Amino acid sequence: MVASTSASLRIDSRKFHGYELPAPGAPGHRDGARVGLERPLPEKVGIEASAQLRGKMATAGGGCVADPGSRSLLRLLSFCVLLAGLCEGNSVERKIYIPLNKTAPCVRLLNATHQIGCQSSISGDTGVIHVVEKEEDLQWVLTDGPNPPYVVLLEGTLFTRDVMEKLKGRSGRIAGLAVSLAKPSPASGFSPSVQCPNDGFGVYSNSYGSQFAHCRAFQWNKVGDGLAYEDFSFPIFLLEDENETNVIKQCYRDHNLSPNGSAPAFPLCAMQLFSHMHAVVSTVTCMRRSLIQSSFSISPEIVCDPLSDYNVWSLLKPINTSGTLEPDDRVVVAATRLDSRSFFWNVAPGAESAVASFITQLAAAEALQKAPDAATLPRNVMFVFFQGETFDYIGSSRMVYDMENGKFPVQLENIDSFVELGQVALRNSLELWMHTDPMSQKNETVLNQVEVLLSTLEQSGAGVPTVVLRRLNQSQPLPPSSLQRFLRARNVSGVVLADHSDSFHNLYYQSIYDTAENINVTYPAGQSPEEDLNFVTDTAKALAGVATVLARALYRLAGGASFNDTIQADPHTVTRLLYGFLVRANNSWFQSILRPDLRSYLGDGPLQHYIAVSSPTNATYVVQYALANLTGKVIDLTREQCQDPSQVPTENKDLYEYTWVQGPLNANETDRLPRCVRSTARLARALSPAFELKQWGSTEYSTWTESRWKDIRARIFLIASKELEAEFGSMAELLDVAGKGLNQLSVEANLQEWRLKPAFSPHCWPRACLQRA
Repeated sequence: MVASTSASLRIDSRKFHGYELPAPGAPGHRDGARVGLERPLPEKVGIEASAQLRGKMATAGGGCVADPGSRSLLRLLSFCVLLAGLCEGNSVERKIYIPLNKTAPCVRLLNATHQIGCQSSISGDTGVIHVVEKEEDLQWVLTDGPNPPYVVLLEGTLFTRDVMEKLKGRSGRIAGLAVSLAKPSPASGFSPSVQCPNDGFGVYSNSYGSQFAHCRAFQWNKVGDGLAYEDFSFPIFLLEDENETNVIKQCYRDHNLSPNGSAPAFPLCAMQLFSHMHAVVSTVTCMRRSLIQSSFSISPEIVCDPLSDYNVWSLLKPINTSGTLEPDDRVVVAATRLDSRSFFWNVAPGAESAVASFITQLAAAEALQKAPDAATLPRNVMFVFFQGETFDYIGSSRMVYDMENGKFPVQLENIDSFVELGQVALRNSLELWMHTDPMSQKNETVLNQVEVLLSTLEQSGAGVPTVVLRRLNQSQPLPPSSLQRFLRARNVSGVVLADHSDSFHNLYYQSIYDTAENINVTYPAGQSPEEDLNFVTDTAKALAGVATVLARALYRLAGGASFNDTIQADPHTVTRLLYGFLVRANNSWFQSILRPDLRSYLGDGPLQHYIAVSSPTNATYVVQYALANLTGKVIDLTREQCQDPSQVPTENKDLYEYTWVQGPLNANETDRLPRCVRSTARLARALSPAFELKQWGSTEYSTWTESRWKDIRARIFLIASKELEAEFGSMAELLDVAGKGLNQLSVEANLQEWRLKPAFSPHCWPRACLQRA
């Protein structure tokens, strides 16, 4: 199960020196959940009501009174509060701290040679909060402020490489960083990815197409600043909830601001960030350590995990998946990617970089399946949705590897042609650009095949007025794409369709701002969620046009001719997919297409598209079942027969997948009508071959891993001066003795769980704070 960021606290309300937040809602399933890991993973829990300021310091109900002129009274009151806390352990804890429940951390990732990301010290990093709203505010934390280290609350528009380099250079004064979301998104763009994505793992190298290697022709992602590929020695968290951000700022204004720039008086508002990572140096190092632990320990401490998930794939005509196709069998491949990322863990909306493309392919698959002669076409069509392409082509390199080694039903020699959807949602003047590889076309056979492919696409687009197909100069290289991994293994005739002719139109590539708004998915005010689900947006209409062109082209490439003009993608399908993936996953249609045991995977927000490290992510499952329901058939089987079709002589599990889904609501909308769906939609492992081969230093395959951790959370509280902390230290020792005595007498069951622990780092105010034993 996935734990909350504040898993140690189970409270009904939170009061902290006059600041009150509503209790977090019940946690749901988190994308990328790891079952059986030793670490609890951060849960995103919504805040259901606005935070309200209740006064600067509470003077009743267990609050603390700060009177600089009366230290004796302060000691007495604090002693009483803390002694009372021995009988009500976690009530003191929650009066001292406000846990921040809607945050996302920057975590550590590693490859064959480097580590990137962020981490805290093993006990968390604490600093006085300073709000930076303009670049001039940095001077306080970098040089002028008298109470370092600081945790910087950084406005989202200032989360840039220039600012981060300044902070990184003064790590002794910086304890951590909390970044608020910029609203609206930065107008000039923001992409923490690199300018040449997946450099070194595509088809171009110093020995093949050297003029195109390392993006020498031009940088595909011009706004990329590479921030997500840097290594930071302090923790960095994203503040996802505006209410919590406002509470932090109010605490800062009440306690940390002083007139005329003078030093503020204690107590000060502080923040503590926990995100200690177990893995260090590189994938080679962490995998070797994990292997040694697994070999010699009965309770091994694994320190990192390979990034992995599953590709989703299906065929227009079923094949026996227990074997492989004959060499003469021809297959047209339609491909796209499923994943994206950002600077922060599991915040990967990927609207333009992934979602619009795979939604378009889903709609094309549905349209092609409806062709009357689909089952009798001379060539088959395979739809593939690759996972992990963001991290050096994990999914496509694994499929190529399996094809080469006879571990996949379709072999490389079966591929007739390859059509890939790149980024397609931000077209200018209806244009859709056809990218091809100039190197493989030096082979005359491939050149002729590519010409047929481009002509077929142009013919297929002729009857779709919302799409204009454009050719590019034959000397221009391919953009980052899965096709490049197939070309590394074999010359295939392929094309990548994209909304850009050269550099990306997407100003938020692989960032937290690549959301529904980035591709203009908006809804009229005042509609219900169900009305939004079925409202056909302009973006849905545009993507349906692209899906129609793709479906008609695949039909022609598969040998079809009779029904080309009747193939039409459904804008209603596209609009429901856009709403479900980018706005609200927990909707009536998504619920109807999933298995009953997966219904909790759907949250009230958008799905995220980070690859994770083990079982299929929420998005992978939803894509698989969307593909199954759009291209499959409802058959008359009972639940037991659907789950074990070997009981039915007319069914064949080698040809089909069978899924028992919840189904739509009945006429009274009180119960669902479950049903069995038969389709060819399947999963295939997306784990880099480097880990199967134990080649952790590979330059041929992706080597990305994710560090493990035990605790990720953030909280704010008031901090005392060092002088006052020293006085409370001796009081803490006295209360520690009292606590032990009360434990022996079993005065309170809570004392089994909590003990008074004196601490000499500034973790709370008053100084003696209760911590979990």
